[in-house]
Amino acid sequence: MPDNSFDIVSKIDLNEVTNAIHQSEKELLTRYDLKGSKSEIKLLEKEHKITLSSSDEFKLKAVSEIFQQKLVKRGVPLKGLTYGVIQEAAGSSVRQDISLQQGIPIEKARDIVKVIKDSKKKVQASIQGDLVRVSSKDRDTLQEVIALLRTHDFGIDTQITNYRSN
Repeated sequence: MPDNSFDIVSKIDLNEVTNAIHQSEKELLTRYDLKGSKSEIKLLEKEHKITLSSSDEFKLKAVSEIFQQKLVKRGVPLKGLTYGVIQEAAGSSVRQDISLQQGIPIEKARDIVKVIKDSKKKVQASIQGDLVRVSSKDRDTLQEVIALLRTHDFGIDTQITNYRSN
């Protein structure tokens, strides 16, 4: 019976995203090149989306760069953001939706489990909803799996949480 386990998750701290949005909005108000451009950043928490809007594509790119800088300063990984296409909006303005990664997609979870199984370590990896749980009798083996996972790039930001050992 495995006693030790940890979870592999992919979550973005929405509080930090909200703080980054507030900081970005303050900078948008003071930036000379963005004055009067009606640029804004909105967070739709229920849908895990952010909407950037501005008067033209050039200003939208500037808004996006400001927002990314604020996210990096607050420790939010940019890998967890998926940018949509730039769309024309009302009043000759443009907007872009950004999706926030919350949970591991099933294809990525399968890739993670495959990497763990291919390592031939004596651990069990199981997909449980939007996370992957890894368990083993031996704590050292779990540490080796964590080190192995840190060397792989799965295309998403992953965190190791809920480490339990008995």
